[in-house]
This record gives sequence, structure tokens and C-alpha cells, in this order.
Amino acid sequence: MLPSLYIAADKPWSVRRAAVYGAAIGLVAALFKSFVPLHQTLTTTQSSLAENLVAKLPEIVAATLVFALLCAGASALRNFVAQNLIWRRDA
Repeated sequence: MLPSLYIAADKPWSVRRAAVYGAAIGLVAALFKSFVPLHQTLTTTQSSLAENLVAKLPEIVAATLVFALLCAGASALRNFVAQNLIWRRDA
């Protein structure tokens, strides 16, 4: 059986954990998106990879922060809905 990241539904999701996972996903996505054009640039010009990554750094940081905020917001919204609409009916 595969391990699951799902935590029991009877307690709130961790907004901090969601933000960390979102930041990791955003960082990987931004790096993946940045490497294809960088590879094409490096083959046509002989500039260094570090210089090109520094040029893309604002885009990488922005994607990391946006994904972190998106996942934290989704987690907070889920907690709000669960606490005010679902769990309140059970009590």
C-alpha cells in the first residue's frame, strides 16, 4: 500500500504545511519553465548559466510565492468551510 499525505478530515488542514508544499511546487515549476529557454540561449550564446538564472530569479521567486499563497489560501478556505458549514451541523 502506498503512503498517503491525506490527514483525517475531522481536524483542520495545516495552512503552514500547505504553503510549504505550494512553495516547493512553485519552485519546481518555475525552474522547469526557466530551463528550456535557458538551454536554447546557452546553445546560441556562450553566456553562463548562473547569469541567466540570475536574470530569471524574479520570475522564480514570484512563482514560488504565488504557489505558496495559493495553496495556503485554499487550505484556509477549506478550514473555514469545514468549520462553519460541515462540522457545525454535526455538533
